[in-house]
Parts: sequence; structure tokens; C-alpha cells
Amino acid sequence: MSTMNWLRKLPGFKQTPYGLEWRVLRLMPAALTAGTVLPALMSVAARFFITLGGTAELARKIQLFDFVMIGFVVFIWTLVLTLTIGCVIVWLMKGPAYVADGFEVSHSDLPNP
Repeated sequence: MSTMNWLRKLPGFKQTPYGLEWRVLRLMPAALTAGTVLPALMSVAARFFITLGGTAELARKIQLFDFVMIGFVVFIWTLVLTLTIGCVIVWLMKGPAYVADGFEVSHSDLPNP
């Protein structure tokens, strides 16, 4: 039984060098960390800086600020995930090209009437 070569590289294909996608991909862990830690620190700092109003109003303002920071963190995570997926797609597309096994099509040389 012969083994079939599933991944035959396209002959004569020149691989494109990696560029901006690698630089952006390397920044993603730092962006994810900063996008999580900084809003958390701002939320903690808000407890010290938001001091005007009564107890109920103060609690409402702090809770609103916390919700805004949670929304900002979710936005950053979504942005990082989207950019990471885009960089991985570009990285894969710049990789080596592969040839699929061709199938003979009986009507490929005859146009449709």
C-alpha cells in the first residue's frame, strides 16, 4: 500500500516574509494585561477620588464607574481577540502554498450550452 502525500508544497512558491502581523501579535499579551490591570486599578482608585454626595449616591456613582470599567475590559478583550485572529490568519496565508490532488472533470473543456 502506498502512502499518499497529503501536503505537497507548490513548486516554485516563494514564502512571503513575516511583517507587521508578528509585531502586532507580540504586543497582544501586553495589551491584554494592560487592558485588564489598568481599568481594575482605576476602579480601585475611584473609591478614593469619588467622594461627593450622600452614601447612596456615592455607592451608585462607584457602581456605575465599575460597570463602565468592566465594559471597557470586555471591549479590550474583544479587540485583542479580534486582532489576534486577524494576525494568525495573515500568518497562515503567508505560509507555504500547498497543492491539492486534482480530479479529472469530464466536462471541464466543454462550455455549458
